[in-house]
Formats: sequence, structure tokens, C-alpha cells
Amino acid sequence: MQMTDIVHVTDANFGEVVVGNERAVLVDFWAPWCGPCKAVAPLLEEIADEFGGRLTVVKVNVDDSPEIAARMKIRGIPTLVLFRDGDVVAQQTGAGSLGQLRTFVKGHL
Repeated sequence: MQMTDIVHVTDANFGEVVVGNERAVLVDFWAPWCGPCKAVAPLLEEIADEFGGRLTVVKVNVDDSPEIAARMKIRGIPTLVLFRDGDVVAQQTGAGSLGQLRTFVKGHL
């Protein structure tokens, strides 16, 4: 199985990579000091591989990109936001299991 890359985006390229994407996009708002964020990271890699043809997975470091985090009203991390056709279709905060993450994504693709 080929590994699907997770794209790291910033305030500068968020619109192009996320809003302008033809596929659904799962955005992980995270920070390096966040323990639950570290727990979610390998799960996101599995989701990226599993849904690679239909989903782009991106990460936004809230410390490095505070503008987009503020604009998206991110209050806690990890927060996962699913975009389709440039619009938010689902959002959840907190770490969960791979099964919960898979259900979250499948329910909105």
C-alpha cells in the first residue's frame, strides 16, 4: 500500500489547499505541545491512506498559523474540520479512536 502524504498548510496557503480543493479535505488543527494531538497523528496517517483517492488530509499548526485558527474559531485542539466544496460540513474537537475517526469521515464523504 502506498503512503498518502499529509499536507502541512499555513495561513498563507490555506485557501488554495483547503477551500480550493476538488476533493473533500480533513483539516487537523494541532500544536506540537498537545498530547492528544500526538495521539491523533498516526490515526490521521491511516485515514489518509484509506481514503486517499477521495480525501486530502492536512495539518494546521495553530501556533504557526494563528490567523486561520482564529478565523475558524478553533477553541481547543485537536480539532478536526471536514470541508467539501470549500464549505465546512463537519467538525469535532478532541482525540478519538481510529473507528470514531473513520465513522466521522465516512459520514460526510
